Amino acid sequence: MEDVILVGRLNPMLSDEVFSDSMEELESLTKTAGGRIKATLTQVRKRVDAATFIGSGKVEELKHLCQELGVDTVIFNDELSPSQQTNLALALEVKILDRTQLILDIFAGRARSREGRLQVELAQLNYLLPRLTGLGLSLSRLGGGIGTRGPGETQLETDRRHIRRRIGEIKKQLATVVRHREQYRSRRRKNKTFKIALVGYTNVGKSTLFNQLTHADTLQENKLFATLDPLTRQFRCPDGMSVLMTDTVGFIQDLPTEIVAAFLSTLEEIREADLLFHVVDASHPDYHNHMKTVERLVNELGAGQIPMMVLFNKKDAISNLEVFTPPKEGLLVSAFNEVDLMRIKQHIQDKVIEQSAPYRIMVKAGDGGLIARLHAETIIKNHHWDDEKEAYQYDGFVWRESSLYQQLTLQHVREAEKDHV
Repeated sequence: MEDVILVGRLNPMLSDEVFSDSMEELESLTKTAGGRIKATLTQVRKRVDAATFIGSGKVEELKHLCQELGVDTVIFNDELSPSQQTNLALALEVKILDRTQLILDIFAGRARSREGRLQVELAQLNYLLPRLTGLGLSLSRLGGGIGTRGPGETQLETDRRHIRRRIGEIKKQLATVVRHREQYRSRRRKNKTFKIALVGYTNVGKSTLFNQLTHADTLQENKLFATLDPLTRQFRCPDGMSVLMTDTVGFIQDLPTEIVAAFLSTLEEIREADLLFHVVDASHPDYHNHMKTVERLVNELGAGQIPMMVLFNKKDAISNLEVFTPPKEGLLVSAFNEVDLMRIKQHIQDKVIEQSAPYRIMVKAGDGGLIARLHAETIIKNHHWDDEKEAYQYDGFVWRESSLYQQLTLQHVREAEKDHV
């Protein structure tokens, strides 16, 4: 565990509640990263100090606090400019981190797949590049020996060149990974499979719900950003029809632009979905703002037009359940309650039906292939044997985008013409 001091600036234009929630979130991020909080320093300031963010008087106070507590790491609840970070490091003689760097550090420890690790490294290098000056950073060179350094080149220039070269390498490797991911997506588009993407604030229980609904085994922890690498599994509706469900990375307020840019290929899963499954932690006192953050980021990703269902999770953790009233469109549940899980499955099926068309079809007993497809690709509400027509009658709903929809529509027309004759 690393001892740290947290520093936050309260803008008088914002409410105390918003600032308090933001500082609590910084505490959670720090603990997730393995930090032990020794003190918290706050400042009410309308405008940031261009040189040190908090001003010379507060810097002096912070320096005495670091020496008194023996702390060698200070974390700011805002993004610092390169010059501010340099000036603070020189004045305080301790390690200076900001909110963005802290999130990137957590992401670095959470990434499991090759793509995830490359994306995090790319984000870290893009963040580090303009901040090299004055930080005394020394990076190992890929080359070495004669010809690798220009005449009069400083260590700083060498480090910059190394970072730019590494950024280029990562982008090439990511391009290959992104092509493979796009091939999977193209195959899904060709097969016309209904897709659901789980979205939500970090640590709202998306992975737990995902595991319960799809019987997957993704990592589920009571920590921020437990899931970084998207995982796709099959989900089966109560009345048949298999769809694809994807667990995605959690959002957070002021999500660093470096992260959004690096994880764009991963976040494409959200844009490709036919239904968004917005999971909300109903037990969190600031869940309203969390919902707004997620909705804003979904819109920024170009997925605002996709139908969305809202699920208020962690019902079992709400202290005063009697007075909690979720919006009409939301569903209040616990991921560990079997009855609630059945309600969720039914709710998902209802949302799929909204994008589907009703069908009725007669199927001969020997047409096993079509019967299997009906059970796998449609929602069956009723089926029985018709003695008069010597065939099974199926009633249900078929997704309008599926290849089976065209086939059933054509077959229905033929049967109607036959009955007319």
